[in-house]
Amino acid sequence: MTLEVITGPMFSGKTSELIRVVERDVIAKRRGAIFKIAFDRRFSEHQVVTHNGLRYGAYSVSDSPDGLKSVEDAAVSQALDVVGVDEVNFFPRGIVELLGLLSEKRRVVASGLNLDFRAEPFENTKELLARADKVTYLSAVCAVCGRDATRSQRLVEGKPAPRDSPLVLVGGKELYEPRCRTCYQPAV
Repeated sequence: MTLEVITGPMFSGKTSELIRVVERDVIAKRRGAIFKIAFDRRFSEHQVVTHNGLRYGAYSVSDSPDGLKSVEDAAVSQALDVVGVDEVNFFPRGIVELLGLLSEKRRVVASGLNLDFRAEPFENTKELLARADKVTYLSAVCAVCGRDATRSQRLVEGKPAPRDSPLVLVGGKELYEPRCRTCYQPAV
């Protein structure tokens, strides 16, 4: 079947597009489900929720080998035709191989950040992009100048986060802004 990747910075509509794609398959009488990482509880434990409030039911899985196994088990036991994965950048490294295997017999759609707050590629997203049959690259609107934004600026008290900050810090508008290449300020 296919492996599809939806990517871009924060606030670009990745989760909205993932929901749209999976929901279309469900409307067409195919079996589909979305999986999310359990530690991302910004809005809901058992739903993916967009920054503008769109919600869709999701399986919450741990960031461990057992969590990956639960994705595989659900895909097989429920005979899923389409598997959606939100925030693939948060999943353990084994997600890349698992989604490759699952895509042999079903449609797999993964959404994930293109770059971390340091403007470096997220490993899972980068690897999936290289293997994808289809890529949808979304941009946001730069919070500074209004041009297309391709980066996620993490801010601490209005200034770029220090480079040695944790790589993963779940948050929304209180921590991040979409920025274009020109307005993005590198972490120091």
